[in-house]
Amino acid sequence: MVNVGIIGAGRIGKVHVESICTQVKDAKVKMLADPFMNDETEKWAKDMGVEAMTKDYKEILADPEIDAVLICSSTDTHSPISVEAIKAGKHVFCEKPIDHDVAKIKEVIDALKDSNVKYQVGFNRRFDHNFEAVQKAVADGKIGDTHIIKITSRDPEPPCADYVKVSGGIFLDMTIHDFDMVRFLAGCNATEVYVEAAVLVDPAIGEAGDVDTAVITLKMENGAIAVIDNSRKAAYGYDQRAEVFGSKGMVAVSNDSTSSAVISNADGVTGEKPLYFFLERYMAAYAKEIKCFIEAIENDTDTPLGVMDGLQSVLMGLAAKKSLEEHRPVKISEITV
Repeated sequence: MVNVGIIGAGRIGKVHVESICTQVKDAKVKMLADPFMNDETEKWAKDMGVEAMTKDYKEILADPEIDAVLICSSTDTHSPISVEAIKAGKHVFCEKPIDHDVAKIKEVIDALKDSNVKYQVGFNRRFDHNFEAVQKAVADGKIGDTHIIKITSRDPEPPCADYVKVSGGIFLDMTIHDFDMVRFLAGCNATEVYVEAAVLVDPAIGEAGDVDTAVITLKMENGAIAVIDNSRKAAYGYDQRAEVFGSKGMVAVSNDSTSSAVISNADGVTGEKPLYFFLERYMAAYAKEIKCFIEAIENDTDTPLGVMDGLQSVLMGLAAKKSLEEHRPVKISEITV
């Protein structure tokens, strides 16, 4: 049994509490930390089976019985807490991104050197049943050499402008998942990024200094071309699709929905909307990524997504921001500390 401490009791922290307590049999949440811990959250955590609650995450790092830490706090705390946890000898699962600053990510990389700590980054979409099937088809050679990768990722509702101001922007907040997915499906890194983007959903997002609609093209190390299209608002729900086209064929996945029922009558042919948002679509993926993290600890194997994977997605996000600002293709190699 791996004893876990979770830092951050916001939306994603609660997702991990629930998934570990209900679906990960080899792990137990020993402590939950959040500076804004209140009676309501404390009662919920106790009902879920969490042993202890605190407002100070350092209690988790100081507890000798806790083997691993899940960092689910605000983005600006991810890298410093990662370094603290590594120095405390705790295995680390860190929600994306590790940091918006490459120099701070490299501090985490340096802290991991000569340590026995397992480190995993929370790109849960790799563990979704649909995207796993696409990746397996590509890896098994079913479509031949990869030529084109297409990813569609559109949210059902835009975030508020206050969130946009601190999120790092669409490329480091939303598209970062798609950047990781492109690498996952291509089996290699990107070399160049080019962006066209606009504010078409909410003027307040533009006033906050961001965009809400984007098309990103990427050149990959294996010669493939990738295209990502993002929107902060799809009227019909959470749109999450992928396609890989190659020399021998194509593999594609559509959205998950409540059912596959299609009604055909005099009014037309209709089906279910996609599952509403990421909690509905990816709950099983959240549980599976933690299972893989726990297995890496128990079996002393590498985690499926390490610190270098976290770095690459941020480099791609920063290159995308630079491309939009300078209206040109940007090579990943241009992004330095």
